[in-house]
Amino acid sequence: MRVIQNIREKINQEIFNHSQVLDILRDYSKPRDVISNLLKRGDIIRIRKGLYVFGEFWRRNQFNRELLANLIYGPSIISLDYLLSNSGLIPESVSTITSITTGRSRTFDTPVGRYSYKQINKNRFSFGAELQKTETGSYLAANPLKALADKIYLDKRFKPTSPSSYAGYLFEDLRIDEQILMEYLNKEKIAELDKIYSSRKIKWFTRFIKKEFQIE
Repeated sequence: MRVIQNIREKINQEIFNHSQVLDILRDYSKPRDVISNLLKRGDIIRIRKGLYVFGEFWRRNQFNRELLANLIYGPSIISLDYLLSNSGLIPESVSTITSITTGRSRTFDTPVGRYSYKQINKNRFSFGAELQKTETGSYLAANPLKALADKIYLDKRFKPTSPSSYAGYLFEDLRIDEQILMEYLNKEKIAELDKIYSSRKIKWFTRFIKKEFQIE
């Protein structure tokens, strides 16, 4: 039996790590050389050090790109532009998977796409995180209102001068869909944003949306 066939039989998931492969190759005298050959042939693909997916020929299912985002660099939560696009809040299609992290900001160009991570402090990091379950794996992502708050807070281009200045930024620059945004607004969530972020940028944002959508 070929080495890759043995690995494929013993690993059910499409995403796997170095330790799993080494365990399967424990009887080989030079397992790292075997892994190098598998990579050269495209039987497996290295996403980053210690993290792999199967090559196209050996793939049983499509791997979960969002789950990869959590694994490539962590701790991390999918948020910002990618989440805003996926939830329909912005009209643009976003190919880079964007996340927030408590580590330093990083960008990874991988064989399966670009992954971007923006640093945010621990107090603001985990608020609004939800476990998204799919057939190809579960991953952590921010809820859409949290993703929008992260975007506003981390967008250095946006320098608000008052709560009213958010209208142009949200509805002209970002082109936020007002009807979809309304689905995620309620008094309790808005109050939580104010408390967790403790930032003038977010305080003005919540003041604006409460007035704009008549939330008492």
